[in-house]
Order: sequence, then C-alpha cells, then structure tokens
Amino acid sequence: QVQLVESGGGLVQAGGSLRLSCAASGGTFSRYAMGWFRQAPGKEREFVAAINWSNDNTYYANSVKGRYTISRDNAKNTVYLQMTRLKPEDTAVYSCAARPFYYSDDEGRYDYWGQGTQVTVSS
Repeated sequence: QVQLVESGGGLVQAGGSLRLSCAASGGTFSRYAMGWFRQAPGKEREFVAAINWSNDNTYYANSVKGRYTISRDNAKNTVYLQMTRLKPEDTAVYSCAARPFYYSDDEGRYDYWGQGTQVTVSS
C-alpha cells in the first residue's frame, strides 16, 4: 500500500518555471518506478514523464522533452518534476503514480495515484 501526495502546483506566466513534488509513504520507495501524468479540461489523461526504480533511466513525452526533468530523491521518498519554458498548453492537473520497478507510459500499468495538483500557465 503506497500513498502519494503532490504539491508545488500554481499559476505561472508562459516561459516561466515550476517544480512539482510527490511525496510517497507506505512502501519501499526505491523499488518503485514513478510517473507523472496530466489531464487538461475536456481531454484524456496523458503521460508526461517517468523514472525507473534504479534511477538509471528516464522517459518523456515528446511534448515536454527538453523542457521537463524528472528526478527522485530516495532518501526523502520524493519524486520531482522540474518544468521550464512553460506554455499555456501545459495547463492541466498533474498527478504522480507508482508501479513496481520499471516505468511505463501506460497509465493502466500504475498501481497507485496521488490526488493531483493544478498547474495553470497564463499567456
């Protein structure tokens, strides 16, 4: 049983930066792959980024590659999403998720989810 809590969302101007955090509890954090997903109004949830349990590999959606960086701090049981050069189309509710060991871009493969945090980018 893993619990995830996101934080760090807010309102920023286009071109700005924001860092999201996801704190995990109730499991062995270092043995879970972590992913970030987002859902904009009227759209389905989409994959953003993921990091393997070993922290050896990362994977990004093409829409955010080069602008977002996913990282983890196993000592703090926390995964981060550093977002730079933000665009209005990045506006969405961002959620973190966890699954054993290896990452995936398929939301159906993740077992645990946080409540989400709102990111709004103004033009």
